[in-house]
Amino acid sequence: MSAEIVNLRQARKRKVRSEREAQAQDNRLKFGRTKAEKQAAKHERAVLEKTIDGHRLSASDNETPDAPTSSAE
Repeated sequence: MSAEIVNLRQARKRKVRSEREAQAQDNRLKFGRTKAEKQAAKHERAVLEKTIDGHRLSASDNETPDAPTSSAE
C-alpha cells in the first residue's frame, strides 16, 4: 500500500486559486452589469448632460470675468 504523495505548497496554491475564483464569481454576480444596462446608463447620462448644457446662461462659461490675469509688471 502506497499513499499518494501530495506537494503541500501546490495544494495550498490550488486552494487559494479556487477561493479567489469563487470570490470573483460572487463579485461578477453582485457588481456586473449587462451590456444593455451599461448602454441604458450611458444614454441616461447623455440626456442629463444635454439638459444641463441647455440650461447654461452662455456658451463661454469657461471664461470668468473675476479671474486674475497674468501680467508682467
